[in-house]
Amino acid sequence: MTDLTGAVVALTGSGSGLGLGLAQYFGDCGATLALLDISSEKVAALQESFGDDILAMQGDVRDIGALTAFRDAIITRFGRVDCLVGAQGIFDGNRPISDLPVDKVPAAFDEVMQINVLGYILSAIVFREELAKRNGSITLTASSNASYCADGGGLLYTASKHAVVGVVRQLAFEFAPDIRVNAVSPCGIADSDLRGPGALGLESESQNDIPKDSFMAMIRKVTLLDHLPTGAEYGPAYAILADPKQRILTGEIIMADQGLANRPIISSR
Repeated sequence: MTDLTGAVVALTGSGSGLGLGLAQYFGDCGATLALLDISSEKVAALQESFGDDILAMQGDVRDIGALTAFRDAIITRFGRVDCLVGAQGIFDGNRPISDLPVDKVPAAFDEVMQINVLGYILSAIVFREELAKRNGSITLTASSNASYCADGGGLLYTASKHAVVGVVRQLAFEFAPDIRVNAVSPCGIADSDLRGPGALGLESESQNDIPKDSFMAMIRKVTLLDHLPTGAEYGPAYAILADPKQRILTGEIIMADQGLANRPIISSR
């Protein structure tokens, strides 16, 4: 386990699924946690679960004012920030583009891209100066499916996750040598509460609604490991990249895909 004792970690999208698992793992590694989520109910649950040693705030990653307030509250409470970890995101329900009403596509595109991409960009800009003081790190979330191949989501989600890869590589270039910028590309996540865009009426549709047996059947079909990881199980990959003590990894994407990219082409399994 990576030792993050003394590191102050700002984690966006921390209220459920991947983000909540990462918060649990980073806390177990000794990190001081500052958690942001758009849901006030989830923020209250975070505060109750983690106690008074953390900072938990409600805010929208699309809102510069909310991000600035989050950063300032961290500095006021803890005096510094060492790591920024981005875990927020929305899905498009894997809807084929031909199934979407064309008049709804622009608004849905804007919503998916603003949360999945612009939110990361704005967070990086807002936190840049404070992270640079600490030779800190930014660790974002891509997707092992949608960042590198088709059918890991619909067109809108796939486009957004491809964009995250570009964001990581360009920010790593622009923020060097003061800040390292990397990402993890997870595959399936147990207990994910990833939801869809309101522009398509999918804001109440959660990946948790997929029957577990169906989800596991899909995982077995496309990966090599008969396992659906929790958010916390992705923690080691994020922690390695975020660790303020490591100075060798930047512009990198860790493929945490349970062997998805190494699946058989000819042989049956």
